[in-house]
Amino acid sequence: MIRQASYGAGARIGWIEWLPFVLALAVFFALPEYVPFGARVLVYILFALSLDLILGYAGIVTLGHTAFFGLGAYVAGILGAKVGVTDPLLQLAAAGVAGALLGVSTGAVILRTRGLTLLMLTLAITTILLEIANKATALTGGADGLSGITVSPILGLFRFDMFGKTAYLYCLVFLFVGWWVVRRLIYSPFGASLVGIRENVVRMHAIGSPAYARLVAAYTISGAIAGCAGALLMQTNQFVGLNVLSFEFAGELLVMLVLGGVGRIYGAFVGPLVYMIAQDQLAKQFPEYWYFGIGLLLVVVVLFARGGLLGIADTVVAKVRGAGP
Repeated sequence: MIRQASYGAGARIGWIEWLPFVLALAVFFALPEYVPFGARVLVYILFALSLDLILGYAGIVTLGHTAFFGLGAYVAGILGAKVGVTDPLLQLAAAGVAGALLGVSTGAVILRTRGLTLLMLTLAITTILLEIANKATALTGGADGLSGITVSPILGLFRFDMFGKTAYLYCLVFLFVGWWVVRRLIYSPFGASLVGIRENVVRMHAIGSPAYARLVAAYTISGAIAGCAGALLMQTNQFVGLNVLSFEFAGELLVMLVLGGVGRIYGAFVGPLVYMIAQDQLAKQFPEYWYFGIGLLLVVVVLFARGGLLGIADTVVAKVRGAGP
């Protein structure tokens, strides 16, 4: 179990919090045949982290988080295929800026609403972007997808190889950066205020907290991180399809986060890993019915583990401590 720290600025990182990154490096050396699959898992973990920041901590319910992810993927892809900007770090930076701009421009409007209205507005924004990507075939490739993307070696030294080794380590580095940023935010007064807004926005207004401004700020940061995750997926595959903006993908991301545990930061690590391994194995065994297995897994978790898979770990550890001397 990840030890819960207080919301103090500069909260110290426990040794067990390094475990996901140690395991990721172990997979790289011990299971090289799974490296391409692992790179996708790392991208989805980063994407889930960006969603957890606004859903789990700020309480912003959304079905349109793929708008940032897809925009980042298309911006980076268009730069590499149409503009001639092939440096992966520049592509990544552009994707992050695009996600942040979309976050602040849309968040300034939709975050004045709540509940079902907010949910539908986030979905509408993604639908609009999906339709633009579908129709702007000269830029995006439309339904055929955007291909012919050029991505130069990282720092001019590390070329994206066909075995996915460079992509894996590249994604791992930026997952670490994203995790560090999100962790610093949630273990800070800013993060504590987000939790306060989630729990009781009226009380936060009463004590003088700029609730609206902080929600917009969190939404913008989340959009930037999601945009970078989209760029990482594009650079890994060197292809962008309309599925990066799909409603189905948004639903899958939400399922991943619920499986791991919403509002727990490390649920974003556990959920995508479990979901994608289950998806991979079920699709091999039951190619026509694998969604049934995913649905059954989700039902079991929702009914018996309200805090996700990490909630089960918390319960087990609490019982072991309670049974101790």
